[in-house]
Amino acid sequence: MDCDKCGASAVMHAAYSGLHLCERHFLRSVEKRVKRRIREDALIDNRTTPDDPETWVIGLSGGKDSVVLTDLLYDTFAEDPRIELVALTIHEGIEGYRDASVDACVELTDGMELRHEVVSYASEFDLEMDSVAESDPENMAPCAYCGVFRRDILSRYAEQYGADKLLTGHNLDDEAQTALMNVLEGDVKQIAKHFDASLGPFPDRPSGSNNEPFVPRAKPLRDIPEKEVALYAHLKDLPVHMAECPHASEAYRGEIQELLLGLESKHPGTRHSIMAGYEEIAHVVAEQYDTDEQPDLQDCERCGSPTTGDICRKCQLVESIHTA
Repeated sequence: MDCDKCGASAVMHAAYSGLHLCERHFLRSVEKRVKRRIREDALIDNRTTPDDPETWVIGLSGGKDSVVLTDLLYDTFAEDPRIELVALTIHEGIEGYRDASVDACVELTDGMELRHEVVSYASEFDLEMDSVAESDPENMAPCAYCGVFRRDILSRYAEQYGADKLLTGHNLDDEAQTALMNVLEGDVKQIAKHFDASLGPFPDRPSGSNNEPFVPRAKPLRDIPEKEVALYAHLKDLPVHMAECPHASEAYRGEIQELLLGLESKHPGTRHSIMAGYEEIAHVVAEQYDTDEQPDLQDCERCGSPTTGDICRKCQLVESIHTA
């Protein structure tokens, strides 16, 4: 097929829009949608100036999503004196997997001359995910441990670097899966938390939320389907580590992923429709829970991180692992 824009040979067909696009117009389409999301989510505060710039920390794993996000943000803001970009990579200690992805991160950021920080579980918690997955003292999936540790490092280091925003590479498929999981589980509080943490324009997020002590998050790729992110990385020849984590075991999310892929194949646009409706519902729910009594946050007795109890979940897990 030929490109609907210029007649050149098309490299992709977006069934949800009906468009056939050549390489040039496909790349431009992704870039336009990401820039539109940045505008619609009001990522740049009106008060931001070159004399008082914002710092954005990017969670850079070396996978396609975070690499494409970093590339797009660098192309857009490298010359903008209002925005300072910092890439943060986390080394979990997974043999034969994370070293290769860190290499991809280094190759990408060196080519950009972008500030790049690498933090490891070994240096932060004196542990590595390979040994955690083997011992499993809490009888949990490895992803459950890793999620707690990654969120802790991202939040703490974003704050340490003086970040105004923490940006992650979640794509449309990721967000639609999360939305459907929250709905199917009937988790209304999680729907409210999802909106408040990372959906919708920043001015619309409830101001009295539980997330107030944390650096706010944004997901500029959340309108871009996963396959289009992968195609963008391929066409731009970006250094991407494509291997899947050997400890990945999110069985339920995998079922939701297959369900959504099937629905999208039969009914193009399903993912976009889910997110459009979900975001409206989540906004209403978030406003409702913002008026309710919220649990008080206090400093963890061991690390000082905000928590609802005396000891945060991260410190509980680290202790459990070291005493196993």
